[in-house]
Amino acid sequence: MLYGSTTLNSSEASRSSTAAEQEGMEIDCQPEDCIVSSFDDDCVELGDVKDMRLEAEAVVNDVLFAVAEMHVSQGLNSASDVAYINVETREGNRYCLELTEAGLRVVGYAFDHVDEELSSQYHETVYSLLDTLSPGYREAFGNALLQRLERLKQNGQ
Repeated sequence: MLYGSTTLNSSEASRSSTAAEQEGMEIDCQPEDCIVSSFDDDCVELGDVKDMRLEAEAVVNDVLFAVAEMHVSQGLNSASDVAYINVETREGNRYCLELTEAGLRVVGYAFDHVDEELSSQYHETVYSLLDTLSPGYREAFGNALLQRLERLKQNGQ
């Protein structure tokens, strides 16, 4: 679900480089060149935590085709470590989802509503979460997959 990059400090990179050279492996960069993060603009400097608001937008874009409505909450305060997503399933059920480094979970049964007493399990992916909540999602996802396979089959012949 969450994507990030691995960064090495100078001594780790140097050790990795030296070990690779001793094993006869070629290296493409010097240790000081390897210390690059592909998410520099999206990460908080202390700990490389992904900005959950950006992650939430990506989640919405991934599955919008298979739900009735889905958007990042404007009414609840999101931060770099937590974001809230409102989703209405094809069955008409509304949920407020919480997105953190731990994953996604249902925190309310209405848009922009967090029930502090609700304890639901985390899901690693939005696909897993929606698969448990919505038969209509499963059907839409399956149909989209079949259509894509059909297009691939037609283009391959």
